[in-house]
Amino acid sequence: MEVRSSYKYARISSQKARQVTRAITGLPVSQALSVLDFTPKKAAFLVGKVLRSAIANATNNHELDAEEMIVSSAVATPGPALKRIMPRARGSAAPIKKRMTHITVIIGDKPEQAEQPKRIHKSKPKASAE
Repeated sequence: MEVRSSYKYARISSQKARQVTRAITGLPVSQALSVLDFTPKKAAFLVGKVLRSAIANATNNHELDAEEMIVSSAVATPGPALKRIMPRARGSAAPIKKRMTHITVIIGDKPEQAEQPKRIHKSKPKASAE
């Protein structure tokens, strides 16, 4: 089962948040939390909040064990941008975009490791040296 959590209108650009979400995608939940705790970025703090919320949703709402889950998807999509201006020389103005992002984290069950049949290598008969 997959559990989703999102943080909308986070005041960080989606490019900066995407660096952190790529780092935790596919990791077990406990390992992803430790990676986020030791990543010195603002985005790591915001993504950590969303991941902790997803873990809380899994344990409280769906009665799942979060330690047995992995981060199946973590995405940062662009949101709206606040448009501001900065005064420049000789009475002109320059535009500034204060970007926002929507951070979504989905945690799911670990994929079952299907046992693959072992390959049987047929050995070639060795040529006898006579």
